[in-house]
Amino acid sequence: MHTLDELGPSKLLEEEQDRIRHAADNLIFASELEPDGLAEAALDDTVRLCRSLVDSGRWEKVTAAQLGNDLRACGPEATASLRAA
Repeated sequence: MHTLDELGPSKLLEEEQDRIRHAADNLIFASELEPDGLAEAALDDTVRLCRSLVDSGRWEKVTAAQLGNDLRACGPEATASLRAA
């Protein structure tokens, strides 16, 4: 949430902030990342959001990568099958 607070409303629309918070919540409460689970779906959604932000020129790749790393740190260790994907 620290990264989200740093970015603030100047870099993200309210809907985009909500999507990121939703992913973080799902990751925090997940016991494991399952390929078809809620946490994995929420994480995938934020990956798509970050790509869209970079592609539109609103964000730099480094900002998107930092958010992705921060979100992954909220959740459980990826299983071997997810790491291989």
